[in-house]
Amino acid sequence: MRFALDALLADVPAEQVAEARDFYKSRAAARGPGSLEGLKEARVKRAALHAADPSAIEVTVEGATAGVPVRIFTPVDGPPRGVYLDIHGGGFYMGSAVEGDGRNRALADALQLAVVSVDYRLAPEHPWPAAPDDCEAAALWLVEEADARFGTSRLAIGGSSAGATLALATLLRLRDRGAVGRFTGAALQFGAYDLSARTPAGRRIADEYFIEAYTGHVEDRTAPDISPVYGVLRGLPPTLLIIGSADVLLEDNLALAGGLSAAGNDVDLRVYPDSPHGFTGHPTAMARTALSGIESWLQDRIAQA
Repeated sequence: MRFALDALLADVPAEQVAEARDFYKSRAAARGPGSLEGLKEARVKRAALHAADPSAIEVTVEGATAGVPVRIFTPVDGPPRGVYLDIHGGGFYMGSAVEGDGRNRALADALQLAVVSVDYRLAPEHPWPAAPDDCEAAALWLVEEADARFGTSRLAIGGSSAGATLALATLLRLRDRGAVGRFTGAALQFGAYDLSARTPAGRRIADEYFIEAYTGHVEDRTAPDISPVYGVLRGLPPTLLIIGSADVLLEDNLALAGGLSAAGNDVDLRVYPDSPHGFTGHPTAMARTALSGIESWLQDRIAQA
């Protein structure tokens, strides 16, 4: 079988593509911290508050080995129609739930959802499996408590970058527990699904420090909890995959899309032209189009539940 990448590109206006090209020409390529010292510096720079109004409610969920803080936004106008579990990105070693407050407040109000964001523990202080343990604990809490707390049992999950990886790992854990059925959809933005460097896609990021920080103690990183592309992928909810054509993780996401589809899942793959890693967080019309598409997809999934 042969196919051209152009055939997979999302249909966006030509002026948005041109704007994105101009934006990225003037923007230096970014890379994550390459050492513990660099990581500490980056964390300090990202530590500014991200206020939202009304602000989040903070709750601590009981985990297997530690309490898991979550931040909850509910819509200002009426009860939620569903619950979205958000898992932030940051290479498993940076970021926090509070950084998504502005976006999550807007999402809660726009889609009439409760949005629950997980403050999972970060590497290297807390390497794998701390992060997926925390995300699983938050997901199981929602399975058990969403109806009583929010008045709805309609659940969806999503995340970007490392958050997308953790969201998929969480779904695999829930599927193995027989608890994944409450989730109606997964919106995954530019995740890394092979941290083992055993696939061509995985080898493209093999020298990144975040992999060492997160899984440096693990001999076999093909464990699906680390590299979900190696997992048994059947029995998962409908999945939306968002990736840019200039993302180093493009091949990784294409491989996952193929694996999910081959396992019988409903997969919607959207490749955005000339867009690098993290593009939905950039101030471009293309990013706004992609985010609007994610919102519409989530709205449909919640409505169909």
